[in-house]
Amino acid sequence: MLVKDIQEYDSQYFMNTFGKRTPVAFERGQGISLWSTDGEKYTDFFSGIAVNSIGYSHPTFVAMVSEQLSKLIHCSNLYYIESQAMLARSLCENSCADRIFFANSGAEANEGAIKLARIYFKKLGMPEKYEIITFEKSFHGRTITTLSATGQDKYAKPFEPLTQGFRKVPMNDFNALKAAVNENTCAVMLEPVQGESGVYPCDAQYLAKVKELCREKNLLLIFDEVQTGMGRTGKLFGYQKYDIEPDIFTLAKALGGGIPIGAVCAKENVAQAFAPGDHGSTFGGNPLACTAGLAVMKIMKEEKLPENAQKLGEYIKEKLQVLSSGSCPVISEIRASGLMIAIELNRPVAPSVKNKMFEKKYLIASIGDKILRILPPLIITEQDADNFISVLEEAIKEVA
Repeated sequence: MLVKDIQEYDSQYFMNTFGKRTPVAFERGQGISLWSTDGEKYTDFFSGIAVNSIGYSHPTFVAMVSEQLSKLIHCSNLYYIESQAMLARSLCENSCADRIFFANSGAEANEGAIKLARIYFKKLGMPEKYEIITFEKSFHGRTITTLSATGQDKYAKPFEPLTQGFRKVPMNDFNALKAAVNENTCAVMLEPVQGESGVYPCDAQYLAKVKELCREKNLLLIFDEVQTGMGRTGKLFGYQKYDIEPDIFTLAKALGGGIPIGAVCAKENVAQAFAPGDHGSTFGGNPLACTAGLAVMKIMKEEKLPENAQKLGEYIKEKLQVLSSGSCPVISEIRASGLMIAIELNRPVAPSVKNKMFEKKYLIASIGDKILRILPPLIITEQDADNFISVLEEAIKEVA
């Protein structure tokens, strides 16, 4: 089907939540490449918003998921599920978590973390501790409660009144955080690197102070690792870059390699607050999604993708700094954590650069008028990075 025909159906039948989209539809992928319904080949440096970290059609992933698809896709959580138990084990053995609950998305995982933090203190006989401190510019999902936790009014205001119990403070401002803590605070919830708003990393010294504050005030520390988890920042989990262990952290996006799955990961003393009936999911942790997660974990470890993300992230950042000081002075700042990269521009041309890159068959994103957002698959090589930098330089010169 041609993209113009798809656009007509979309315009007639689909809710207009995404507005006018980029005029392309993809029908297959291989490695870091995508092919459109019109037969054009594109290079993906956005990974479906940090989902396709192992690339497209990875043979191990395809084999494991195809085999499971032919056997059993779904069964109720009333019964034991082998791949669910094995994925929970794999995540625990490779992280600071002791127990896992599986959901279907990042928003669901964050909802689960919020519920766990609240019920933890309620079962300790402290029901007054229910408020959670989150951060300005954060993004935690699009359900009513995760919108309430999100520190960007543009997403939440249309849906007011929101869920009560969230206080927002600026990131990396410890005095503001300390002042926000009161007798009702139960947790601090943050992204180690704020991705959706423009790749803003937490300061390491700041996070150390946050951890100590949580210990002093008897608060839980929750890391939203929906985007930073699964190798993106150069470690399997983002918290590992800071040598700080959260009480709860959440995963989604790359965990399923494109198959929807989310995870609430918690230490034993906190996880015990969930008793039978306290939380659940019809589809969460189904055999297909958990098999996809097992395949991703296998590929991440065997191919050392977190290490590659660290190496290539540093390589791309160095190349971008050369552009900034040379042929592309419009680049004012590069923020990067592994292969989670933002390019800040000093002129409002980011959407134009993104569109020019699309014309040149590269997929990236823009945030506002001045930020380019880069999230390539973790399988990229130095040659892939060189090709990208070369095309980006052309696009910036043509636009700026």
